[in-house]
Amino acid sequence: MRTILPFGPQHPVLPEPIHLKLVVEEEKVVEALPNLGYVHRGLEKLTDIRDYNQMVNIVERVCGICSCIHALNFCEAVEEMMKIEVPQRAHFLRVMWSEIHRIHSHLLWLGLFADGFGFESLFMQLWRIRERSMDLMEATAGNRVVISTNIVGGVRKDITEEQKTWILAEIDKIEAEVRQVEKTLLSDYTVKSRCCGKGVLTKEQAHQLGAVGPCLRGSGWAQDARMTGYAAYGQLDFEPVVEHDGDSYARCVVRFREVYTSCDLVRQALAKLPGGELAAKFKAKPEGEVWRRVEQPRGELFYYIKGNGSKFLERVRIRTPTFANIPPLLAMLPGCDLADVPVIVLSIDPCISCTER
Repeated sequence: MRTILPFGPQHPVLPEPIHLKLVVEEEKVVEALPNLGYVHRGLEKLTDIRDYNQMVNIVERVCGICSCIHALNFCEAVEEMMKIEVPQRAHFLRVMWSEIHRIHSHLLWLGLFADGFGFESLFMQLWRIRERSMDLMEATAGNRVVISTNIVGGVRKDITEEQKTWILAEIDKIEAEVRQVEKTLLSDYTVKSRCCGKGVLTKEQAHQLGAVGPCLRGSGWAQDARMTGYAAYGQLDFEPVVEHDGDSYARCVVRFREVYTSCDLVRQALAKLPGGELAAKFKAKPEGEVWRRVEQPRGELFYYIKGNGSKFLERVRIRTPTFANIPPLLAMLPGCDLADVPVIVLSIDPCISCTER
């Protein structure tokens, strides 16, 4: 006998209003159907009344946790369209703040993942470590989440040598503390029994269904938009983190290891940080069509913009990584136990507010 059960948009383990219709037989899920559209905000439409400089602040509100990376992608698209040469110091500072944001996002997710199992103390410990990344953003940019450092042409904030030394010390503390917690979470019997072999996305499925980010890399694909060398990534040593089992456990391991990669990238960016200006001067107006992609904590983020020679863009179109990961999620769920659904859904790190904008 088949039963259709609603999952979400309100659920104890869900930080986002995702709604799924689950078709179950006894305790087994046989099909999952998405039902989105709860938080549409019309941010792309604001291009009609906000000029391209003001739109930097708008796109940062698409998703607060990775706001810096949204602004980076938008600014790089406008800069390519207007042929603006961004100073090297700005490129490296953009990398620094992007990677601190990635650390912030992954630690937030790891805490929520632990909370999904009922590990309240581990949840609080991971978020305590996360506070260090937020303190870094507040001290260097003036805010703990939406830092608004990126502008068209470069960045508006700089760091001093004293701040540089302090940032490196804090990054070392973050990495050391995360390594301690990693052993507790990944070696736990309950975590392994709830994650290993659950929500499996094969390498072929990940490719065919267009998975991105840790969902893709957890299934064996070494694909990361940072490999394209945007901003200053082309001048840093970087290898994508890859796991091959394709289950919820593999996606968790990828995020743990990416925290260490981000710490290393912050160190490299600061070690190679050149002197010079923070932003380029320009007089051009955006005209033409451009698309850009960068790597968000959840995966590849695409921006398409169209300019008509005025200060108002004609079109801004955003594709967020959660949108790409919904079809893979629907392939992970059939065959799992109903009790495993919350953990599997959490394993893709869904962000519905940025998916629907």
